[in-house]
Amino acid sequence: MAKTLTSANSALALAILGLYNTPQLIQGYSTDDAFTASDISPVETAMGVDGLLSAGYTPVPYAFDITLQADSLSNDVFDNWMEAMRSAREVYVAQGSIYLPSTQAKYALNKGFLTSHNPMPGAKKILQPRKFTITFESISKAPN
Repeated sequence: MAKTLTSANSALALAILGLYNTPQLIQGYSTDDAFTASDISPVETAMGVDGLLSAGYTPVPYAFDITLQADSLSNDVFDNWMEAMRSAREVYVAQGSIYLPSTQAKYALNKGFLTSHNPMPGAKKILQPRKFTITFESISKAPN
């Protein structure tokens, strides 16, 4: 087990089928925000008029945000992905993997689509980070 909870040694790789068939190691994350998966709500509930609660499982998409420094070379991966979709007028599907050495955890990112693309960094005192969202069919912990 690692001695710290640093995310500085984490690894995120993405393959975009038909564009980057070989997984690309994403690098150059924002100082305070590298990548994160949004909370999911896979259970739908409904309260009957008699006060009894019913519930059911419903599959949900997994939103996954990646935030990169303005000068990250990995911005090109997302810009090329967006341009390829615009040119083809078609979507490209991504697969990914994450490794977090601090906790020895591995995650599989399955069937993802680029659903949010920031086209350029904000210009303030220094150029600002760019945020991208990939919506995956599933994000699951992988065996070590």
